[in-house]
Amino acid sequence: MKKDGILVVGSSNTDMIITLDRLPKPGETLMGRRFVTAAGGKGANQAVGAARAGGRVTLVARLGRDMFGDQALAGFIKDGINTDFIQRDRDLPSGAALIFVAKAGENCIAVASGANGKLCPADVRRARPAFAHAAVLLTQLETPLPTVQAAVDLAAACGMRVILNPAPARPLPDRLLRRVFLITPNETEAGLLTGIRVDGAAAAARAADKLLARGVQAVIITLGAKGAFAAYQGRRQLVPGFKMKAVDTTAAGDVFNGALAVALAEGQPMAQAIRFANAAAAISVTRLGAQPSAPKRGEIMRLLAKGGNNEDR
Repeated sequence: MKKDGILVVGSSNTDMIITLDRLPKPGETLMGRRFVTAAGGKGANQAVGAARAGGRVTLVARLGRDMFGDQALAGFIKDGINTDFIQRDRDLPSGAALIFVAKAGENCIAVASGANGKLCPADVRRARPAFAHAAVLLTQLETPLPTVQAAVDLAAACGMRVILNPAPARPLPDRLLRRVFLITPNETEAGLLTGIRVDGAAAAARAADKLLARGVQAVIITLGAKGAFAAYQGRRQLVPGFKMKAVDTTAAGDVFNGALAVALAEGQPMAQAIRFANAAAAISVTRLGAQPSAPKRGEIMRLLAKGGNNEDR
């Protein structure tokens, strides 16, 4: 049987969002325009993004035994995600994030990890049956690094491709990177990992080469509306993005990673997979909230069919 499933190991949060005309300065109080709550967390966002993009997804995560955890679980089930390996923590609450979103779409975020901080290697080992049936592991850094390492090690043992979204950025050991097929930092994360200020394609190429030298097989550096710079199999290319009117950029990177995992699990060539992911991320910035912004596959395919810019969307 062909392995085409996607396994996501990562965090789940509830986002509390305030929209403002601009982001506040230190010590400043601003009156917001709107308050909403939405499902979030990088791992959960990526799982939902992948499921809506057409993937068969299993999520390994840890939730509190609280209202936010109940709501998150119900959302995963609604999106068709396998929740068999989600643990409910008796002691800690579900993760939460406070998000400010400015009129132009920029945001700033503070996260309280809660139960995410106790996702542990034992939780990963309990999910071993899911590893046996998946083609791609997608993981991030909102859970403890030993847990990420355990997931990557098990994925390697099962012959899976590993996609690591190194967010939030932190120093990473070469032992981990050598087992990663594809690393997907944004400009800021690539800079923190390599010491190179990424401000365009030329700098992205230098940063990508530095990451390749540490053992990863492929690098994609996301550049927002400009698209994504990819380095793999001796190739270097900028895959253009889609121009959209941004409402909220929260989770655009997560949606990109989820859609990318789907495309690669389906066997799409790298450049085609990146364009698919670019389209998914472009749609997501036109909507407020993390998981509510993730588009369904039909929407992604329609944008790809248009093939042009959609600034007035």
